[in-house]
Amino acid sequence: MSQKNCAVILAAGEGKRMKRDYPKALAPVLFKPMLEWVLDSVKSAGIGHLCVVTGHLHEQVERFLSEYDRSTSIAYQPQQRGTGHAVMMAADFLRSNSGASVLVLNGDSPFISPQDIQTAYEVHRENENAVTVISAELPDPKGYGRIVRDPQTGRLAAIVEQKDASAEVQRIQEINSGAYWFQVDSLLEILSEIKNDNAQGEYYLTDAIRILIEHGGQADACKAGSAEAVLGANDCLQLAELNRIAREKILTELLLQGTDIPCSDGVLIGPDVVIGRSVSILPGTILRGRTSVGQGCVIGPNTVVTDCSVGEGTALNSVQCSGCTIKPGQTVVPYSIMTSHAKTDKK
Repeated sequence: MSQKNCAVILAAGEGKRMKRDYPKALAPVLFKPMLEWVLDSVKSAGIGHLCVVTGHLHEQVERFLSEYDRSTSIAYQPQQRGTGHAVMMAADFLRSNSGASVLVLNGDSPFISPQDIQTAYEVHRENENAVTVISAELPDPKGYGRIVRDPQTGRLAAIVEQKDASAEVQRIQEINSGAYWFQVDSLLEILSEIKNDNAQGEYYLTDAIRILIEHGGQADACKAGSAEAVLGANDCLQLAELNRIAREKILTELLLQGTDIPCSDGVLIGPDVVIGRSVSILPGTILRGRTSVGQGCVIGPNTVVTDCSVGEGTALNSVQCSGCTIKPGQTVVPYSIMTSHAKTDKK
């Protein structure tokens, strides 16, 4: 991955159906904002220059970004007028990265992986594409834009939205994830050609792909390794499904690496938790944030650990810990509350 490459992450949406007092991109999946999942994947893919487009309740997103990484650029979209308009708001950032490639993706698609990003970039670079779409295959693609490929070359010919698709196109199972690699200069050249002459009066980034193809630019689509890459959430029901998927994936990985979880009832483990060998996790255990658990620990039942370092051989039974370091083999009395300010306080 070239160090010149950059990313524009779209996080301006309100998420009205969430009915929450924060922007949709900050809705948590296993205690971690969806935007943070996306930022971590982009950074892990080797992209160093990032710009987040904010909008609804932008102060909250900007506050989060100031704590996450102060080097992240911010562009403000005062009115949510479509994905194409959001990218227009980041035009100055794009100009500062002339000559590079830019990944444009949504801040509320938490399961796009660094591998998907890197694989699509290799296709983009090797074929000198003006644009490369990250796609996915779904058994039920209803509602998604379909990837239509040229029958001769297999390259991307068009993205056709569900409402515009013929019966034949609707049978296509390859869909648009909403994540794209563009050549920065090619994108800047045609941004002004995106129009909002549609029923919604919005500027769609998919029109940029159509325009680039019409101008003779090379376009392609690269399938993600999993259909989960396209998943997002527009309401709390869908958010609960993302939590279920993430929880099951993490528990499965832990079981396969040898963690003892005899009963997973009430067990929730965040994506950034690190667990050592020969650890037992008992029902009602919640591990959050940047927590690490050393070898041979028994955690639970009914224990909550947030942003802690738990030393080897420690047993935590009905304990709440936050922001503290527990020494190897330290005895912790049940029903204790431990914080970075108080070592061990009984209820």
